[in-house]
Amino acid sequence: MVAVSLKKKGYGGLDHVVASGEDVNILVLDTEVYSNTGGQASKSTPVGAVAKFAASGKKIRKKDLGAMAMTYGYVYVAQVAMGASQNQYLKALREAEAYPGPSLIIAYAPCINHGLRAGMDKSQEQQKNAVEAGYWHLYRFNPLLEKEGKNPFELDSKEPDWSKFQDYLNSEVRYTSLKKAFPKESAELFASAEENAKWRYNSYKRMASLDYSKVNQ
Repeated sequence: MVAVSLKKKGYGGLDHVVASGEDVNILVLDTEVYSNTGGQASKSTPVGAVAKFAASGKKIRKKDLGAMAMTYGYVYVAQVAMGASQNQYLKALREAEAYPGPSLIIAYAPCINHGLRAGMDKSQEQQKNAVEAGYWHLYRFNPLLEKEGKNPFELDSKEPDWSKFQDYLNSEVRYTSLKKAFPKESAELFASAEENAKWRYNSYKRMASLDYSKVNQ
């Protein structure tokens, strides 16, 4: 398994490696900013988050790297958060290692630029809170299952407790600083962030409910 800083290598380079079809295992640590150059906003930055070049909060939805990789149809993809589920994390690592082709694991990685109010020593707990609140979702996509007539997409996250979503945003300075500087705009962006999270989770639920038993018949 090779760990890659997506922000440093760039999506284009990662896409070329994945599209090659080679048996390579890639671990992406998603910090949601350009961590290696000072915390600038990127396409992976979510709505409402404050970052360099997005002082008034990011206005558009973050990209879904996993969904983009799944469109190839021959790439193993997993989204994990070790602090939320070590079992799911280890299962994804084992499946990715065993998969005979490109595999991509995207791990949620709290960053110092997030400004965790509980402190960076609580980053594992923050990952757990992110999944429980619906901010981050766990899944695995194994193309080999489709050949067996099974759905290749498995949603590992339970139904989130959406009442915790806003509390989660308020646990990080990158969000609360927006409330202080732009209170009206923050209310709108935070509501949009929750709506986006629900939209993404519901799209994953639809994917997990598809019937593949007759696909190859």
